[in-house]
Amino acid sequence: MFEHVHPYPPFVFERATRWVVGTLPPPRFTTGELLPGDVDFCYGSRDGQLWPILDRIFNLGLKFENTAEAIDQRKRFLMARGIGICDIVDRARREKVDASDTGMREIRLRDLTGLLRQFPSVDTLLFTGGNSKNGPEYLFRRHLADSGLRLSSVVDRVPRIHRFVLPGKGGSNREIRTVSLTAPSGSANRAVGSMPAYKSRKAADPAYTTLDFRVEQYEPFF
Repeated sequence: MFEHVHPYPPFVFERATRWVVGTLPPPRFTTGELLPGDVDFCYGSRDGQLWPILDRIFNLGLKFENTAEAIDQRKRFLMARGIGICDIVDRARREKVDASDTGMREIRLRDLTGLLRQFPSVDTLLFTGGNSKNGPEYLFRRHLADSGLRLSSVVDRVPRIHRFVLPGKGGSNREIRTVSLTAPSGSANRAVGSMPAYKSRKAADPAYTTLDFRVEQYEPFF
């Protein structure tokens, strides 16, 4: 079986108030066999849409290439906006070498609650996917359950919003919000296409795309 190890440590810093939380990048990022158009950084796959979405929202003029400049552009943006990245999966095993969440086996999670205690400014987790099997919300629920914690629903429509209370030292509690965004992957386009909100916008404007839909969904939270 393929040992799929996350190639990047969490990109976290003191001033961050939000963390993006996903699972694992495609296996080629673990093996170092990047393709033209990939960026050697979190969410750097040329097939992924997170950075194109943020490029649209903030007019960043990002480069989509495997260069130090492309990496630095992304790091500067995250630092300026107070956004960290802390994917929940440290490693997993796969029978088939692909990027599907459902194909992950023997998943080892990062200790996100432990990391959150080290960074008290974080009040929001932005999941790049929902509660489907092995998605980031699904795995985070499992992680919370190991500590006797759980998510409580705040908004029960996409993007679904939850909250949980993280116990602190001396009885101090901290409320943290989670937002389960539509996954920024091409494989999620079929799910987007079936959403009534997308169908309605598409019917009104045939030029409307799944990228447009995500840009509108992500903008309020970034």
